[in-house]
Amino acid sequence: MNNWLKRNGIHLAISAFFVILCFAYFSPVLQGKVPDQGDVMQAKAMQREIMDYKAKDGKGPLWTNEMFGGMPAYQIWVQYPLNLTTYGISLIKDTLPDPVGTVLLYLLGSYLLFCVLKVNPWLAAAGAIAFSFTSYNFIIIAAGHSNKALAIGFFAPILAGIILTLRGKYWMGASLTALFLALNIRSNHVQMTYYFLLALLIYIGIEIYHAFKAGKTKEISKAIGFLAAAVLLSVMVNASNLWTTYEYGKETIRGKSNLTADAAEPANGLPKDYAYQWSQGVGESFTFLIPNLYGGGTNRLDASSNVAKAIQTVGASPEQAADFAMRMPVYWGDKPGTAGPYYFGAIICLLFVFGLFIVRSRMKWWILSASILCLLLSFGKNLPFLSDIFFDYVPFYNKFRAVESILAVVGLLFPILAVLAVKEAQEGQYDQKYLVKKLIWSAGITGGFALLVAAMPTLFFSFRTSDHEAFLGSLAQALNNDKNIATTIGNALIQDRVELARADALRTLLFIAIGFGLTWALITKKMKAEVVCGLLAFFVLVDMWSVDRRYLNNLNFVAKSTLDSRFQPRDVDTFILADKDPDFRVFDTTIPTFTSADASYFHKTVGGAHSARLKRIQELIDHQFTKSVNHDVLDMFNTKYIITQDQQTGAYKMQRNESAAGNAWIVDGVQFVKNSDEEMKAISSFDPKKEAIVDIRYKNLIDTAKAGLGGPTASIKLDSYHPDHMVYSYSAPRDVIAVFSEIYYDKGWKMLIDGVEKPYFRADYVLRAAQLDAGNHKLEFVFHPTSYYTGEKISLAGSVLLMLGLGFAVYSDQKKTKKTV
Repeated sequence: MNNWLKRNGIHLAISAFFVILCFAYFSPVLQGKVPDQGDVMQAKAMQREIMDYKAKDGKGPLWTNEMFGGMPAYQIWVQYPLNLTTYGISLIKDTLPDPVGTVLLYLLGSYLLFCVLKVNPWLAAAGAIAFSFTSYNFIIIAAGHSNKALAIGFFAPILAGIILTLRGKYWMGASLTALFLALNIRSNHVQMTYYFLLALLIYIGIEIYHAFKAGKTKEISKAIGFLAAAVLLSVMVNASNLWTTYEYGKETIRGKSNLTADAAEPANGLPKDYAYQWSQGVGESFTFLIPNLYGGGTNRLDASSNVAKAIQTVGASPEQAADFAMRMPVYWGDKPGTAGPYYFGAIICLLFVFGLFIVRSRMKWWILSASILCLLLSFGKNLPFLSDIFFDYVPFYNKFRAVESILAVVGLLFPILAVLAVKEAQEGQYDQKYLVKKLIWSAGITGGFALLVAAMPTLFFSFRTSDHEAFLGSLAQALNNDKNIATTIGNALIQDRVELARADALRTLLFIAIGFGLTWALITKKMKAEVVCGLLAFFVLVDMWSVDRRYLNNLNFVAKSTLDSRFQPRDVDTFILADKDPDFRVFDTTIPTFTSADASYFHKTVGGAHSARLKRIQELIDHQFTKSVNHDVLDMFNTKYIITQDQQTGAYKMQRNESAAGNAWIVDGVQFVKNSDEEMKAISSFDPKKEAIVDIRYKNLIDTAKAGLGGPTASIKLDSYHPDHMVYSYSAPRDVIAVFSEIYYDKGWKMLIDGVEKPYFRADYVLRAAQLDAGNHKLEFVFHPTSYYTGEKISLAGSVLLMLGLGFAVYSDQKKTKKTV
């Protein structure tokens, strides 16, 4: 035990330092405060029904009617109790206060990677800090992109496991790869997993090439075999998650279009303009080195700004000027908006360039090629030639939006090469003069650019948006059509942007000088390597910390009670909540109906917000709600209440919709249509209570000779409601056609009549319908997807195998250690 502590004492000390560091940065959590994250609050609204039933039943439902008339809960909140990694994610998220656990994962995971790369522990700590405190990693935490943050946190340990496997530590390396890849997948952000796997494919390809070149085909084949088994095992562990996601994904906005008449609708995947909406600007990539070069995103001008001074010249008070300046757009890139830049650190950028000059390891060529590919793909619409090739031909690439987020991978690659550069400089394999020369070149490239920006910022950058003239026009209109004042304010805004860039350029110069001095001291042996590495870690931390505080600081934290009281019912909500009908919908026009989940906190809504909504629902929104609201569609959704707001008084009003069709109803007849285009056209004007619009593909499920009018004695009603299980009773003198105000989704919903499964079909573009036999019967809709329940069994088997693999790997490693001793 004493020997173990002696061997690992430095690692334990650094780990303890990381814990202290996390609590120091997020000190409000020590006061019981929690982060105020917009996306988390939206998720809370989305999950309301799920959590209510989880509290009641002990298990969350797999379906929820809280948004868009109803949708699977797979991408909202679902338990996977037979998946081992569910408990690993819970350990990270629940053991420590949010977001301490996530940042500690960043630090410990990347520290493991740098230790596997066999670098000095303090240098490994510097690398871990550099990756963990990359601005994007903190910006997504501030926004509440918790799953994305967790997925990124597993990048480094996955790579560590792969490297160990390629070194011949097959069992340990493959087991760790399987564990961390399984955790990454369970984080449930497929986009981040996909992007990282793209980079890893390049790495594996390079390793295979060099192995064949060196005649090590046996070793590389064995390693690839173990890694393939690790990937298969991680997929097995997440079978229920992946299977349901894959199955559901084909039915969402990422799947095939159901319409052919709309030329703008893509045949498959996301629309390009939607996927490319957040594309990295080519020039904007220099924020890797100078964070405020493009305005920084969340920066706000104050009373001392040029804009405030300009507005005061026309009679505005200092308070009015400050308020006006605060609302001016500081960011001037081409994205619709941004919370902040991708900043990798001045010292890290210096050492990255240094690494390009001196690192001999073939890992350099992987880092360079993967970084270039990720950078080019991040440009999206700004480099359509390459982006379109990937979008059109690379499998699954067109399922993801915000292509700029692939730069999260580069956020790991930069520190790796930077650390490898210091490692090789420390090992003394190069002539001292050669190293100093390359270091000077590196400082000249990075520092020289920063100096140019500081001295002549407008030499390369305009500091004005592409729609600057339109901005001036709207500003002039707001200022009583005074174009001269608008131009003056516009010029003042540009000057403020210039000053922000210049200040950060000088700041970058300072840290480059520090990085240069410390690396020079290491090369020339003016300081001990341990001292240099420790100081590098310190100054990298100071550099990254001070930028991160711009986007995630104490102001982002509030008392838990504040969040708990964020959703307060209005009078209209309270009135609607008093309605004891178990299943009806609300249409709230007082919020962005189809981009906000706020109304879902209190009601089952027609609208909602989710990036993985059903394709048919989105098509319905585009065609029946965009230009004007189709009241017939509201009726078929059983929209019982409509909330509006008086534009003059601001008072909320509630209108009861007397024509709502109900939970289920019996129609007089069926109108068959040839395809979805005709179906969409038909529901543009129809009476949902009297007729059902049905695609002709379902004609074989309807016996038109038997089914007819139910007459006044036919009835159907909802007896009990559960998101996963609805029970109806009906009475009909003859066979009838019934329509249900529930979303059609045939990947799990089963219809039972008196306990016997019967077929049903889609009607009115998105609803369920069925031909019902005459008589008095009990009808049930039960959501029991094979993808989940069978997937869970596979997950259990994979989890057991993963535990056995890890156990055997530890046993083998200890056995080898004892033999060595």
